[in-house]
Amino acid sequence: MASQKILDIPPAAQRDKASFEVMRVWIAEHGQHVSIQSGAWDDPFAWGIVLADLARHIALSHQMQNSKVDPEAFMERLLEGFQAEIDNPTDEPEGEITQ
Repeated sequence: MASQKILDIPPAAQRDKASFEVMRVWIAEHGQHVSIQSGAWDDPFAWGIVLADLARHIALSHQMQNSKVDPEAFMERLLEGFQAEIDNPTDEPEGEITQ
């Protein structure tokens, strides 16, 4: 389980005065809750790149925690979960726009 409640801001984001956060994902009340900077990019293609990069970071993180993890197999399983949720969502997103 998670060892800390709030993750650290990456050093590059702390150094770069032009940096900004685009997404937070929380597990709370038995569900997933997100905050998204929806105006970060107009083209959905850019969000696809963010999701792909995020998947690679997740696979690398797991490999660094456990050298027995096969990053290719991990990524394949991650993509299976992604596609399963796209095809048959376990819930519907809901929310509001806040400032």
